[in-house]
Amino acid sequence: MMDYTDRHYRYFMRLLCAHTVLYTEMVTAMALVHGDVERLLAFDPKEHPLVLQLGGSDPDLLFKATELAAEYGYDEVNLNVGCPSPRVQEGRFGACLMAEPNLVADCVLAMQEASPLPVTVKTRLGIGKAEVQELLYPLIDILAQAKIQHFIIHARSAWLEGLNPKENRTVPPLNYEAVIQLQQDFPHLSFSLNGGIQSLEQILRLAPQFHGLMIGRAAYHHPYMMAEAERILYKSSVPLPDRKEVAHQYYHYVQEQLSRGVRLSPLLKPLLGLFLGEPKGRLWRRLLSGVSAKNDPNVILQALAQM
Repeated sequence: MMDYTDRHYRYFMRLLCAHTVLYTEMVTAMALVHGDVERLLAFDPKEHPLVLQLGGSDPDLLFKATELAAEYGYDEVNLNVGCPSPRVQEGRFGACLMAEPNLVADCVLAMQEASPLPVTVKTRLGIGKAEVQELLYPLIDILAQAKIQHFIIHARSAWLEGLNPKENRTVPPLNYEAVIQLQQDFPHLSFSLNGGIQSLEQILRLAPQFHGLMIGRAAYHHPYMMAEAERILYKSSVPLPDRKEVAHQYYHYVQEQLSRGVRLSPLLKPLLGLFLGEPKGRLWRRLLSGVSAKNDPNVILQALAQM
């Protein structure tokens, strides 16, 4: 979800969903320790509950990164042991770490030592053609000994060679049954399901079977679906948010961000899917995606007038 779940998207999603836990983009520990911390970690208080997802394999760097996460007020820190991209592999983190469970354990122990924040791990079912029991089970065993209680499982293996990142989100086929089996084999641990969840119907069907569901690109492209799901799953009596009212609220946020020097283009991206499936939904997307470089937030109001 790099370049997708930035702070603007998360603020926008919080206008739709009051309870759903939000995750940051994966941020590398190296970038945090040696880069622009404020740019990478700053967020609006309305984004809580909020999890910082970290990438890295150096316990010392992850210790420092977790310290920073606590200082900035995050609610949880998640270690990514599932990203298969070549760039991530070059940095020796992500899915390739599944083959080094002892190193992963050292990393999470350092993160736990750095702060009282809960630490969780996101991973895949395995690497390449390895059976789930070959890599994932030993990894979970050793991390459970390190007091990791919650795992987010992308329900397919990662192919570290021969596939690009997009293909690695669709190949090989999803295996939800393997995650169900994990819950039976490790009943003292919690498992959330990730991968391939595209519709409200899927969310409602899968939610009772797992500790939680992590939804990525579908939540970005169809954000209002998340409001519908949250209202049902949390048995909320609060009416569904009005799309136009949400856009008006976000308009004021855009005004504030522009005054701080943020460009308009990244601020508009979260809005593009707001009217997906609605009459004139394509018109809405076209009006906002074709905006010129001028930083005029009134394009939002002009687009609303066309709806």
